Amino acid sequence: MAPHLQGLHVHCYRMLGSYHDAEEVLQEVLLRAWRALDTFEGRAPLRHWLIRITTTTCLKAIERKGRQPVIAGEIGFLEPYPDRLLDEVTGGDPAMVAETRESVALAFVVALQRLPATQRATLVLREVLGWSAAEVADLLGCSVPAVNSSLQRARGTLGTSNGTPRSLDRRDEQVLGRFVQAWQRSDIAALAALLHEDAVLRMPPEDVVIRGREQVAGFFATIPADGVVTVTQANGHLALAAYLPGEDGGPCPAYGLVVFTFAADGIDSITGFPDPTLLQFFGLPVVHA
Repeated sequence: MAPHLQGLHVHCYRMLGSYHDAEEVLQEVLLRAWRALDTFEGRAPLRHWLIRITTTTCLKAIERKGRQPVIAGEIGFLEPYPDRLLDEVTGGDPAMVAETRESVALAFVVALQRLPATQRATLVLREVLGWSAAEVADLLGCSVPAVNSSLQRARGTLGTSNGTPRSLDRRDEQVLGRFVQAWQRSDIAALAALLHEDAVLRMPPEDVVIRGREQVAGFFATIPADGVVTVTQANGHLALAAYLPGEDGGPCPAYGLVVFTFAADGIDSITGFPDPTLLQFFGLPVVHA
């Protein structure tokens, strides 16, 4: 089962929108698979059988947590996903890397959380994993027309959201570098110039949204820039791992992660995750002041 574990983890993440929840549910998946191993008859690939178990376990977890579709407002439980773990799923194949990162882009994951659980499962199984309508119907215990109807409704909801990220290029890295320099110099005018006119700042789990170039820049004017940041990638986006200042040359305590998306004319959105436990999943070295 080892070759399938990372793919199952990504599937849990798409369904649940949270790295920590994906970790928890994957353990439950492994336990259920172990207990049911004698029922695997080999008529379908092992991965297919494991995806069935993973999907039903995620649906049970969503029901158990009482999570209804987040129709409006922010997704308080949203967490980022490390790109380095996505690479384990794709085996380094460039086409698969691009496709997998698109399927966990923050906007897409947020859009999934706005769907009812069965619609979410239907869309992921059909559109991301390539299952047939008959296979999904068999898993969900419904008819093929019901699956097709569910998929159509899910597509309609996602059609109102921007789920596909623009591909990263060298210019994005340069813009992010200038953003960090401007912030550390407290040059708020230079920082604002790097933002899209309609830039958005979000900070899960807080239900806070700051919109507009000047408003976002004004927020960063209030945030001390004496810590340390290092560039990484999450959900196919560039990100900054943020650390608090260290003492006497010692290691800098982790603070959280900031994920950036880019438009053609600047930084489009900034999503901050003030959770130091997230950084341990990104394989980052210890940072010293």
